Amino acid sequence: MRILGIDFGDRNIGLALSDPLGLTAQPLQTYRRAGQEEDARFFRQLAEKHEITEIVIGLPFRLDGTPGRRVEKTRAFARWLEETLRLPVVFFDERLTTRQAVHIMQDQKVRQRRRRAVENQISASLILEGHLESRRKDSHAS
Repeated sequence: MRILGIDFGDRNIGLALSDPLGLTAQPLQTYRRAGQEEDARFFRQLAEKHEITEIVIGLPFRLDGTPGRRVEKTRAFARWLEETLRLPVVFFDERLTTRQAVHIMQDQKVRQRRRRAVENQISASLILEGHLESRRKDSHAS
């Protein structure tokens, strides 16, 4: 059982993957969108290869908690992905993940040229990590 974390963008989609126990999140890759058919093929292969059972997508809320301008596009992509893969898709508030990703890259001294390539992956990893942490808290509260 693995969970796929997604940082959705119009062109690039950051991807992260949980370990089989659902305890940790690791950056996987950045996927450059190539059209609906190619995207569907890519995500089907990814889901099969990694035995993905759930998907978590960052939902871009503003700092005040209101939906950002990209929320509807993100929700539409999530519906498409859920229909394409027949897997459950959940949302996670992604406020500040890009800022956190930039700080992580600065701390790790990632070169400027490389930052653009990994920023989406790190954001996806932070989204997934937050989701996993909230699941652990929910299970301890029960």
